Amino acid sequence: MAPRKRGGRGISFIFCCFRNNDHPEITYRLRNDSNFALQTMEPALPMPPVEELDVMFSELVDELDLTDKHREAMFALPAEKKWQIYCSKKKDQEENKGATSWPEFYIDQLNSMAARKSLLALEKEEEEERSKTIESLKTALRTKPMRFVTRFIDLDGLSCILNFLKTMDYETSESRIHTSLIGCIKALMNNSQGRAHVLAHSESINVIAQSLSTENIKTKVAVLEILGAVCLVPGGHKKVLQAMLHYQKYASERTRFQTLINDLDKSTGRYRDEVNLKTAIMSFINAVLSQGAGVESLDFRLHLRYEFLMLGIQPVIDKLREHENSTLDRHLDFFEMLRNEDELEFAKRFELVHIDTKSATQMFELTRKRLTHSEAYPHFMSILHHCLQMPYKRSGNTVQYWLLLDRIIQQIVIQNDKGQDPDSTPLENFNIKNVVRMLVNENEVKQWKEQAEKMRKEHNELQQKLEKKERECDAKTQEKEEMMQTLNKMKEKLEKETTEHKQVKQQVADLTAQLHELSRKTVCASVPGGPSPGAPGGPFPSSVSGALLPPPPPPLPMGELPPLPPPLPPGGPPPPPGPPPLGGILPPPGAPIGLALKKKNIPQPSNALKSFNWSKLPENKLEGTVWTEIDDTKVFKILDLEDLERTFSAYQRQQKETDALDDTLSSKMKVKELSVIDGRRAQNCNILLSRLKLSNDEIKRAILTMDEQEDLPKDMLEQLLKFVPEKSDIDLLEEHKHELDRMAKADRFLFEMSRINHYQQRLQSLYFKKKFAERVAEVKPKVEAIRSGSEEVFRSGALKQLLEVVLAFGNYMNKGQRGNAYGFKISSLNKIADTKSSIDKNITLLHYLITIVENKYPKVLNLNEELRDIPQAAKVNMTELDKEISTLRSGLKAVETELEYQKSQPPQPGDKFVSVVSQFITVASFSFSDVEDLLAEAKDLFTKAVKHFGEEAGKIQPDEFFGIFDQFLQAVSEAKQENENMRKKKEEEERRARMEAQLKEQRERERRMRKAKENSEESGEFDDLVSALRSGEVFDKDLSKLKRNRKRISNQVTDSSRERPVTKLNF
Repeated sequence: MAPRKRGGRGISFIFCCFRNNDHPEITYRLRNDSNFALQTMEPALPMPPVEELDVMFSELVDELDLTDKHREAMFALPAEKKWQIYCSKKKDQEENKGATSWPEFYIDQLNSMAARKSLLALEKEEEEERSKTIESLKTALRTKPMRFVTRFIDLDGLSCILNFLKTMDYETSESRIHTSLIGCIKALMNNSQGRAHVLAHSESINVIAQSLSTENIKTKVAVLEILGAVCLVPGGHKKVLQAMLHYQKYASERTRFQTLINDLDKSTGRYRDEVNLKTAIMSFINAVLSQGAGVESLDFRLHLRYEFLMLGIQPVIDKLREHENSTLDRHLDFFEMLRNEDELEFAKRFELVHIDTKSATQMFELTRKRLTHSEAYPHFMSILHHCLQMPYKRSGNTVQYWLLLDRIIQQIVIQNDKGQDPDSTPLENFNIKNVVRMLVNENEVKQWKEQAEKMRKEHNELQQKLEKKERECDAKTQEKEEMMQTLNKMKEKLEKETTEHKQVKQQVADLTAQLHELSRKTVCASVPGGPSPGAPGGPFPSSVSGALLPPPPPPLPMGELPPLPPPLPPGGPPPPPGPPPLGGILPPPGAPIGLALKKKNIPQPSNALKSFNWSKLPENKLEGTVWTEIDDTKVFKILDLEDLERTFSAYQRQQKETDALDDTLSSKMKVKELSVIDGRRAQNCNILLSRLKLSNDEIKRAILTMDEQEDLPKDMLEQLLKFVPEKSDIDLLEEHKHELDRMAKADRFLFEMSRINHYQQRLQSLYFKKKFAERVAEVKPKVEAIRSGSEEVFRSGALKQLLEVVLAFGNYMNKGQRGNAYGFKISSLNKIADTKSSIDKNITLLHYLITIVENKYPKVLNLNEELRDIPQAAKVNMTELDKEISTLRSGLKAVETELEYQKSQPPQPGDKFVSVVSQFITVASFSFSDVEDLLAEAKDLFTKAVKHFGEEAGKIQPDEFFGIFDQFLQAVSEAKQENENMRKKKEEEERRARMEAQLKEQRERERRMRKAKENSEESGEFDDLVSALRSGEVFDKDLSKLKRNRKRISNQVTDSSRERPVTKLNF
């Protein structure tokens, strides 16, 4: 077979031809099947002397990695042709120069990919980029000069590929990246140096075999082709068997080749019509059976084939005939004929036509007959005798002894005269005692299990203690952090209040000084000699409304207008005019209130369009909203209105046992223990106490100390609240307190808990204290979501631009009363997708809008980033949030009430309620106040945002308001993905059509190449070896020999002498 040329354009090798005295042309022969001539190319540089040209041309030929025969043909060319080839090759190399022309680039990329193993965190574009990089490496290994491959080998690029294969995760192993990596190894083996390097690597074939565990069929086929071709390479057969033994351990198989037979037998799902995989498996099996030691050794072929027969390959082969595939049938025929030939040759040893290897009686008789009257017969009888004595237990581990005996006999049979094992050695150490020690021993396993169970219990106990200490540390750390946060906030608040207090104090001092000044003036005015009563500027008469003026009014709050003065009594001056209304000058009489809106100049479509079902916003609600800042007339200058009209034209175009046991136990306990509590309640209380794993004293101490040691988890406290002693329980228990020792576990627990002063209130306070931080942590994100969501929709420039485009779409598509709108309700956003295209029903107005936005308004693509908190805000229900805040408020009030009560009681030893709860109340009150302030701020921002979009604040809740935007954002994301899928689908269809054409052309070239093959003995490139193995051509010589022998064999076969008739083959 002709070797493949290493150069650009994927050319197999260079073949030069001449035509009379014309200018020499470069002719490329593709795999010996066809010739095509490039255009005549005159070299741009003058030809150097012949000696220098020969040196340069020799370097070029060395890079092509040709066989000796083709090297001689190349050197026999005339000087002009050599120079033309040299210039052409160097020109290609210059064109392909760049970062990717060096092996270091690909090795760095491989190491980077291997370091980032998971595909889950990758974007789709990044995954495509990784796949393209590996495909580029595969192409480079095939087409680059030989020095590229040599450099790649020197830099240990193979180890980088193998390391990537070993460390890839499941998602990567099922992707195209896995297939491309196997293709890189295949491309590396496509020349003699790379092939030798792969075979010399200590674990390369093993790692390649590990890839059989993938579910990716293309990857499996590529692996099987490599392993099958390695069987044909000298020294490769044993490596493949070792690799399959390695895969058996890697995949935890019972026997090697188990995965192959399972895949061969699969006929459902993706495997229903998958002929390529089944063909690859059969070609691999035939290569394993017929190559290596199997070329000469009948015993070795029988040994390997027996593994496949025991796995049930024969009925699977019969079923594979149903595919009626010529290539697959060719491999099946070779397997059948080689088996028939071997079985006949094996039967000749016993002067028989057939040996039934499924019959233990026949095999024993043949062995006995063969050894009778020989020196080996006594040993044979001894073996049988000791086999009878061999221990046997159905549930024991005696099968290991038979396995040992089986492996010993296998090794004796396949080991050659030189002591070499063509198969992986069944027993690495033939010392029986050492091997038996390695076998499973029940007693040791039992001891190991007991020791492991003991260590597991100790570990669990230590783990529980550790978790308890960690809970204590976490609680203390959290309290410390909350205290520090509270102190900092209180410090800031105190500083702020101190500053405000100083300012207010200064204002009071100023007002006091003004008051004294006014009083002094009043006193001065009332003395004799002052202005006469009733005179302008003089005081009012005392008979009117009193002699003294009223005190000055208090200072007005910020932002309020002073009230109108009261009417003066008769005789006084008229009151001054009031302040002007807000906004300055009063509108003229009869003018309309609101904005003066001019009629929009909206272009009219030539044909009727489909209606966009929106809710038009009344013009009297536009003032102060976002719609006053939007001008959709600018959009009409950018939009392709003809395309919009064509796409959305209104005209259609074509196109109970446990309970019984508990009752029994409780009836027995009643005899020994005293229980006055209800049976079901007592039973549930016992279950709780068993889960709590604390004594009554420990529980009591934890409640009095407010659980400083974190002995009571929150879920246990919640259950304890269900078992608070009721008054009736306490009365009954008090009557029997002298029989405390006889009390049942639940009764004693309730009795001792009832002795704690305000037990229920203490328990509730402790539960509230433990849950407070968690509840605040649940409430705060909801409040923050409303606040941040309101700010985002209010400030989003992308949303404003999108609304402008949608407004333009609606005004253009709607006519009459539905058109000429200045705004629309935001709920209309989710109706955009309801308008279908009249050209393609799968395209909606939303798809079209996204396409326009991507092309004309790229800023709108940042919508998801600008509204990233909207999904969380859409989940918040204001009613439930207010209810949670109210629950916190009432709970905090109840704890404060209990604290006041406990302060009034005399202290008890060990009671830390007052100190602990006082500290908690200080921190919790400030935290709760902070939450209330955040909620008030969030409500104000929400009201502002709602009004900004022309909605009524009191009639819409946050989950409804933000839910509109959330639903729209999801619809936009889905529509963008659908647009992308439609684009990819179109590209994939075009790519598939190109690939089918290329595949058809490639098959035609391969067919012609096989016809032009000079002889089957000539060693070719690795790809050609794989191709011949895939098609079964590599077995042609043996198959022809077996066909010739078939007539001779069939005359010796009788139906009565065979267990299985010779399979009828499809030739």
